[in-house]
Amino acid sequence: MSEAETLSPPPSTKPAPKVGFISLGCPKALTDSELILTQLSAEGYQTSKSLQGADLVIVNTCGFIDDAVRESLDTIGEALAENGKVIVTGCLGAKTASSSGDNLVKKMHPSVLAVTGPHATQEVMDAVHLHLPKPHDPFVDLVPNSFGIAGIKLTPKHYAYLKISEGCNHRCTFCIIPSMRGDLVSRPIGDVLGEARALFEGGVKELLVISQDTSAYGVDVKYRTGFWDGKPVKTRMLELVKTLGEIAEPYGAWVRLHYVYPYPSVDEIIPLMATGSVLPYLDVPFQHSHPDVLRRMKRPASGEKNLERLARWREACPEIVIRSTFIAGFPGETEAEFDDLLVFLREAQIDRAGCFAYSAVEGATANEIPGMLPVELREERRARFMAVAEEVSAAKLRRRIGATMQVLVDSAPGLGRRGGVGRSYADAPEIDGVVQLLPPEKISKTMKIGEFTKARIVGTNGHDLVALPI
Repeated sequence: MSEAETLSPPPSTKPAPKVGFISLGCPKALTDSELILTQLSAEGYQTSKSLQGADLVIVNTCGFIDDAVRESLDTIGEALAENGKVIVTGCLGAKTASSSGDNLVKKMHPSVLAVTGPHATQEVMDAVHLHLPKPHDPFVDLVPNSFGIAGIKLTPKHYAYLKISEGCNHRCTFCIIPSMRGDLVSRPIGDVLGEARALFEGGVKELLVISQDTSAYGVDVKYRTGFWDGKPVKTRMLELVKTLGEIAEPYGAWVRLHYVYPYPSVDEIIPLMATGSVLPYLDVPFQHSHPDVLRRMKRPASGEKNLERLARWREACPEIVIRSTFIAGFPGETEAEFDDLLVFLREAQIDRAGCFAYSAVEGATANEIPGMLPVELREERRARFMAVAEEVSAAKLRRRIGATMQVLVDSAPGLGRRGGVGRSYADAPEIDGVVQLLPPEKISKTMKIGEFTKARIVGTNGHDLVALPI
């Protein structure tokens, strides 16, 4: 008898129960979904390809802004209509209705089976067990499509998100995340590094480090020393990033950092980018530039300090790419304050900038700040911001024409002989541009999804680069 046959569970005549799954929201919510799906698979549940064919449905929701709340509530309603048995989890599950103080999901959809908040794998599993008993004891090592201890991933096989902490200690006036996800809780550094190695061993070529506040990793545990491979490692961003780079190197893989607040400590990371240990790419949520607006937002740092910091980063690592998000039309924002933001955008030369018109999210203290602007003005300022952002970004993209870049291939029909789509170090999946790969000139040249290729930049197309594989 083979080892696989020895480990296999005894055959059952009863089909495995099927669970439908819908995941909404940000990458942090996606990692919550991956944890739940890993546990479901470990316990013998199957995932259903359709809601109608499922024994019950789990909806992982987003509740950050009003549009996300509406989308989540609509999705729950659709799942109830198509299936009837729905468990709700995620950020919206933690929200209450302002009028009554009741749970918002239960108030709007009283027939759901259960509601939990975010990062609640065990509570979700308890609800599943209650309404759909598990088929057999766990066989964790037999989880299909998993990365060992890293579990199941919902991303393509060649990249994955690595969540290093949960929650946030900031109390930004426009944000309700701490009320839904709580204060900062850093994962043990040994667990984070172990998951990273499992992902690289499983074929991941790009690791995207995420959290609510990556720069604050370890603050809650006073940067205590943990252990990895028998060696002491501090629970701190610098040691984490340095070790991730060391683990990634033998696999030729990328490490990309997201949600990095511009604290002075970030300066220590830049030399690692200059040497290629991690990608010279920082996702820094500046939100605004004017000190008065930043004070009303209760954000750290000022626009002036951020310009100085960006200059130092670029001096230490000229290849660094900065992506950021901003809010236009924040309560009380004057035309002069908004003009300051446009000046900052041009001076800061932000490579990739996104902008939201201020949304009066229920529960956010910013709604009480005097000077709420009309929706039309907020949207008009957002459009003006994006016009400048695109002008800056397009000029920076044009400077890359003629350069040769390493590109991670995301799509390659017919082994790439008809071209494909990939990303350079400057492009995070889903949120930045792409590299449009032309058909190679050499007949022998092929490309595969999840592999790197060298490409010469020959042009631009909007937010994207156009390149010839070489």
